[in-house]
Amino acid sequence: MALIAIAADKGSPGVTTTAVALAAVWPRRVLLAEADPAGGDLVYRSAGAHGGVLNPNSGLLSLAATARHGLAAEQLWDHSQPLVGGLDVLVGLASAEQAAGLAGLWPMLGQAFATLAESPNGAADVIADCGRIGPDSPTLELLPHAALVLLVAGAAPESLARVRDRAGALSAKLHGSQRGAAALGYPPIGVLLIADSSQSGRLAAQVNEMLVASQISARVVGTLAHDPAGAEMLSGRRRGRLDKSLLIRSARQVTADVPQRYGVLR
Repeated sequence: MALIAIAADKGSPGVTTTAVALAAVWPRRVLLAEADPAGGDLVYRSAGAHGGVLNPNSGLLSLAATARHGLAAEQLWDHSQPLVGGLDVLVGLASAEQAAGLAGLWPMLGQAFATLAESPNGAADVIADCGRIGPDSPTLELLPHAALVLLVAGAAPESLARVRDRAGALSAKLHGSQRGAAALGYPPIGVLLIADSSQSGRLAAQVNEMLVASQISARVVGTLAHDPAGAEMLSGRRRGRLDKSLLIRSARQVTADVPQRYGVLR
């Protein structure tokens, strides 16, 4: 089991939707952590298992207060809440201003997220929604603890150019100055494309060629269907057979491929 960190660059779509979709069909027990320093969304768009709203005061903020005195991975469960359907979530910050209170704690949180996999009590993977990242993002301190960093990108040319550049910058930070396929390092960096099913295969091949040509140690790990209706069902804003949606069907394919490719569920 492992920490899977999901992030995006400017203008890229649906990090939270991607994280929730993957967590919803993850093959083992999982905790979804809203680690976006700009603030979380789930308190506004998802209902708790009791049918009411999620408690915004129980989550990353309350965990951070505890972490100042040390943090054991098992304590993550004390601050998590179940969504309708049973998915456990660590609710994010209410605003970017609250992120200042977590200064210096991100590496400790990353360590706790990663070691929850080894906990004798309540072992689980953690899928962390890190939001949009840049060179000054505090969540960069989480990434060295991840088993896999996933960058989300849309199909538009500008989105692909940005994810190429962000992957290159992350590779330099996490893997050092070596470039190219021989320098594929740890944690591995994957690109997850959001695209129409009809163009996903062609687009994935093109993006991989771009990454190889740029000597960037990142590769496309799969595609999620661009499915607005499925995203609405996932957030509870629309009724329908969510399990039959293109979004969830493509998420199942990704969660089947990623563990085999990266061995993150050993």
